[in-house]
Amino acid sequence: MRISALTASDASQYRELMLEAYVQAADAFTSTAEERIKEPLSWWTNRIASASGLSQCFGAFQAEQLVGTVALEYSAKPKTQHSALVIGMYVRPGARRLGAGAMLMQAAISAARARPGLRMLRLTVTQGNEAAFRLYESVGFSAWGVEPMVILTPSGYKAKVHMVLQLGGTETAA
Repeated sequence: MRISALTASDASQYRELMLEAYVQAADAFTSTAEERIKEPLSWWTNRIASASGLSQCFGAFQAEQLVGTVALEYSAKPKTQHSALVIGMYVRPGARRLGAGAMLMQAAISAARARPGLRMLRLTVTQGNEAAFRLYESVGFSAWGVEPMVILTPSGYKAKVHMVLQLGGTETAA
């Protein structure tokens, strides 16, 4: 298993993997495959690594096949630049339990720690997704609240658990 930052040359594989994710793990995402399939390849390329530097994406590869991914979204706003959002975490079922999820999260955390001024990572996990919740806890995230009725699924509304990882430098402004 190889973990690396994705580049523009990975955009087609990334698109394919995420469209699969929106179907196979529909309750985990607020977007749907029907929404995202309409996006041009340039949208996916920008999500991998935006020219503005506000996104970054990592992939898990078995041989040359992309089998997992996670992305970071950074804020351009001065009041929120200290925080980034973890999004788009997905590992193909056949590649699970091989450590890909933990390695992807460690790559994202390492990249976040290297970004000047970044003090915390945030994410949400659909309530009831115990495997994802345990993964995030295992790499240092802690839950701080539950937002009800965030997504509508065929089985009804589902809540999202908000989680945070402090990266250090938590001083406050005077």
